[in-house]
Amino acid sequence: MLRWTLRIALLSAALAVFVLLAAWCALRGSLPQIDGEAALAGLSAPVSVSRDALGVVTVEAAGETDAMRALGYVHAQERFFEMDLMRRSPAGELSALFGPMALDADRAHRVHRMRARARTAVDAASVAERELLAAYAEGVNAGLGALRARPWAYLLLRARPEPWRAEDSVLVGYAMYFDLHDAANARELALWKIRPHLPQSLYALVTHPGSAWDSPLVGPALGDAVLPAPEILDLRALAAAGDGGADRRSGPTPVEALEPAAPGSNNFAVAGSLTAHGAAIVADDMHLGLRAPGIWFRARLSYSDPRAPGGRIDVSGFTLPGLPAVIVGSNGHVAWGFTNSYGDYLDWALERPCAVRGIAAQRVAAIEPLAPAGKAANAGNPDDCVELAAHRELIGVAGADPVEFVVEESAWGPVMHEADGGRVLSLRWTAHLPGAINLGLLSLSRAADVEQALVLARDIALPSQNLVIGDSGGRIAWRVLGPIPQRGASCEALAPVATTGNAACAPWGMSTRIGPTLASPTADRIWTANSRVVDGAALATIGDGGYVNGARGAQIRDALRAVERFDESALLAIQLDDRALFLQRWHDLLGERARVQGTPALTALAEAGADWDGRASINSTGYRLVRAWRLAVNERIAKGLLAPARDALGEEFTMPALPQLEGVAWPLVTQRPGHLLPAAHASWDALFEDAAVQVRDGLAALGPLAERSWGEANIARICHPLSAALPGRLRRHLCMPADPLPGDVHMPRVQAPSMGASQRMVVAPGREADGIIHQPGGQSGHPLSPFWGAGHADWVQGRPSPFLPGAAAHSLVLAPR
Repeated sequence: MLRWTLRIALLSAALAVFVLLAAWCALRGSLPQIDGEAALAGLSAPVSVSRDALGVVTVEAAGETDAMRALGYVHAQERFFEMDLMRRSPAGELSALFGPMALDADRAHRVHRMRARARTAVDAASVAERELLAAYAEGVNAGLGALRARPWAYLLLRARPEPWRAEDSVLVGYAMYFDLHDAANARELALWKIRPHLPQSLYALVTHPGSAWDSPLVGPALGDAVLPAPEILDLRALAAAGDGGADRRSGPTPVEALEPAAPGSNNFAVAGSLTAHGAAIVADDMHLGLRAPGIWFRARLSYSDPRAPGGRIDVSGFTLPGLPAVIVGSNGHVAWGFTNSYGDYLDWALERPCAVRGIAAQRVAAIEPLAPAGKAANAGNPDDCVELAAHRELIGVAGADPVEFVVEESAWGPVMHEADGGRVLSLRWTAHLPGAINLGLLSLSRAADVEQALVLARDIALPSQNLVIGDSGGRIAWRVLGPIPQRGASCEALAPVATTGNAACAPWGMSTRIGPTLASPTADRIWTANSRVVDGAALATIGDGGYVNGARGAQIRDALRAVERFDESALLAIQLDDRALFLQRWHDLLGERARVQGTPALTALAEAGADWDGRASINSTGYRLVRAWRLAVNERIAKGLLAPARDALGEEFTMPALPQLEGVAWPLVTQRPGHLLPAAHASWDALFEDAAVQVRDGLAALGPLAERSWGEANIARICHPLSAALPGRLRRHLCMPADPLPGDVHMPRVQAPSMGASQRMVVAPGREADGIIHQPGGQSGHPLSPFWGAGHADWVQGRPSPFLPGAAAHSLVLAPR
C-alpha cells in the first residue's frame, strides 16, 4: 500500500510538472520571432526589422506599402490581443470574447453601428488607401499566423483569434473617438434635463464657461463668475419650496473618488528663435487610460517615397497597433503632437416617430427612458414626424446564444433615449458621418515644413485634436485637426444643451478644412491642454464640448513665458512639473478657516497637513488633505446650486459634469454670500467644517491622519486587461510595479493610478538624437518577453530616455515569399 501510495504521488507530481511545462511551452510559443529570417508574402523586396534593448522597432523597407505590411506583421506578433480589443470595443463585439459580462458595454457601443460604418468607409476610400489597409491587414494576419501558438491571452480565454480585415483598422480609429469624445453625450443630456427647473440666472451661474485660470492662445480669460445679487437669485428661497436638494440615495461621495482625470493631453512648442540650434522644439504627452502593455508602440520607419523631401521618409515616434501610421513623432523636418480639443461634436434632436414603433419593446439597456424636461423639450412643430429605420444586430456571446439587439435610426442618427409623449432623442456625432476616419495622418510623415504640414492637415480625419507642429527651420503652428461640425445658422454650437429638433440645426455636416490656425511669427510659444484655446468666431465654430479647467494650460503657459531660451530638458521639466499652484489658494483658505473658526475637523486637517510643500509629491500629506477638502466643499456647492432641479426631477436627476465649477466655487467660498449658501448648511463656516469632517473621518479610518500621504492614494494600477481574471500571486505578473506617483489632474504632470501620460516626447525636428521619450507599460504584450515593461521605470521616475531607437540588439529580415 505504501509503495502504491508513493507511486501515485510521484505520478501526480510528474503529471503536474508536465502540465506546467506544457503551459510554459504554450506561453513561449506565442513569443514573436525577433532574429533570423521569416517569409512575408506580398513584399516587393526584403524588409529589415530590428529591435533595440527596449524592443523599439526600426523598419527599413523599399516603399510605403512594404513598410506598412511589415508594421502590420510586427504589431500582430507583439500586440494582437490588444488590437483585437481595440476593434471589438467600438463595434460592440467584446461579448464574443468575454461572455455575458460584456453585454451592457456591447449594447452601448453597438447602437452606433460602427462595424457597418467602417465597411462603408473602406468602400469609399481611395484606391491608395485601400491598398495600404489591405497590405497592413495581410501583414497582421501573416504575423499572427507565424506565431508557433496563438497569443497567450486566447489560451486563457479558451478562444481563437479571428483574422484582421481592412475595416478593423477603421474600427481602431473609431475606438479613439470613443476614448476622446463622450459617445453618450451625457453632459449635454444632463444639462438639458435640468435647464427647465432652474431660473435663468442660476442656470447661467452653474454653466459659467470659464475661470480666472483660463489660458487660451487667442483672446482673454473669461474670469470667475460675477455672483448674482439677492434680488436676482436667492438660493435659500428657492430651496425652501423643496428639500434643499438633499440626496436621498446616498451620503457624500468618497473623497478619493471625486475628480478623475479627464482624457486629454498637453502639447506645446517653442519657435527656433528661442532655441540655441534654431529648430523648433515640440513637446507632447497624451493622457489616456494606462495599461500593460502601453497603448502606443514605438517605431522608426524608413522607406523610399518620391513625395518626401529627398525622396525618403525617416519617421520616428509612436504608432497605434491596428493602424498603419506613426501617430505622433518627427520625420527630421517636422515634429507634431496632439491634445484632445474638447469641442462640441455631438448634438441631440428630439423627434417624433411617424409610425407606431412595433419594436419598441425589444429596445434594451442602451436605450433609457427619459422623463419630460419641460418646455425645452418641444421639438418645433408637434405635427412634424420622422421615419425610423430598424437594424437588427446580432451580438455574439462566448458560452451562450447570440443576443438580438435592435438599433433604430432617424436621418439625424441613432435613437438613444425614449422621451415623453412617444418622442425619442436621436444623436448626431461627427464619428457617424462619412469621412470621419481616413489615413491622411500618414501624409505628415512626408511633410517638409510647417506650411506643407498645415496644407496636408486639411485632409486628415480623426477625432478632432489640437495639432501642434514645429519644423527644423524654427517655425511652429497650432491647428484644430479633424472633422468639425458645420451646423445650420439657427444652431448654437456654444450652447451646452441638447438641440430642440434637427430642423434648427439642419444642415448638420462636417468639414476637416475649417479648423482655425495660429502660427509663428504671430506666436513664438504655443500651448494647449484641453481647455479653451480661442474665442469669438473660432470658438463659435468649434463649440464647447466641456473644456477642462484652464489651470494646467496656465501653468504651462507661464512656465514657457518665464524663460527666454529653451532646450529639450527645459520642456521635459515642464511636462514633469507637479507644483500645486491650483491648490495653493485652497491650502491658504483651509489654514485661514482653521484659525478663524477653530472647529475640530478643520483644525485636524490643518495640523495633519502642515507638511505642505506646494507640490503633488508622494510624501505630502498636506497635498492630499487640501485636495480632498476642496473637492468635498465643491461637492456641497454643486448640490446646493442644483437643488431646485434635484427636487423637481427626483430619481431622474443626474449631476452634469461641471468642469468650470472652480470659476463659481472660488467666488462663493471667498465672498461667502448668504443668499447663495446651500440650504443644507446653516452657514458657510458650517459647510467648511462639514466638508472637513468628511475628509477627516474618511481618511482617519485608514490610520493616523498625518500619515495619509498623497503617494498612498496615487499608487500605480497599470495592468493587463486580463489581470483581474487571475489570482493575486499571478495577477502581479500582469501588472507594472505599484509605484507611488507624483502629479495630479490640475498640473502638467497629470497622473492618476491608471490614467495619465500614455507617452511623452520632446523633440526638435532634425535633431532627433537629442530628443527625449517616455512610454509606460513597455513595448510587448507578452509577459515572458524581454520587452514587457521595458522603459516603464524611466516613465515613473521621469528619467530622460533617447527619442531614437538604440543600437540594434535583435535583427529580423522579412523576405518576400
